[in-house]
Amino acid sequence: MGSTGETYPDRPGDARDRDSEGRARNARPRDGLGRPLPYGADGVPRQPEGVVRTPQETVTEAQRLLEEGKPFHAHEVFEDAWKSGPDQERELWRGLAQLAVGLTHAARGNSTGGARLLRRGAGAAEAWASGAGQALPHGIDVVSVAAWARELAADVERTGRPVDAGGRAPRLRGPEAGR
Repeated sequence: MGSTGETYPDRPGDARDRDSEGRARNARPRDGLGRPLPYGADGVPRQPEGVVRTPQETVTEAQRLLEEGKPFHAHEVFEDAWKSGPDQERELWRGLAQLAVGLTHAARGNSTGGARLLRRGAGAAEAWASGAGQALPHGIDVVSVAAWARELAADVERTGRPVDAGGRAPRLRGPEAGR
């Protein structure tokens, strides 16, 4: 039973949504933009949490998800890298996670929050690249991705309309990184 008295037929009435360690988790199905759906609905498969990937695997998986219009799920991939990677790279992955969340909000129609997170993520990734002296960490074209984020932020503020997440996804690697 939920806090408003509703029951969930696919979840026992007294069961709490906890992992094997007793930590709260949310097993509700989600759509491609990470919005919770009703219990029992068909959702998009979630990214498993805590996966340790190489930086190249992280970039490849996140790029695939971004192109599929699943920036919320790409954020989870970047978050795993941020939490499991070397301390000296945390800010890079955190900035990229913020970019993915910014795109998520922009696609959901939250132009204010989307623009703010896009700019924050761009600044964090650029600051990390500048401080680390790495223009292309793991092949990521940070300068082009940051330019993409700022352009998208300006677009969503100007129009106030949701964006097509897959159609506006950045290219993380290469000379056309921001598209």
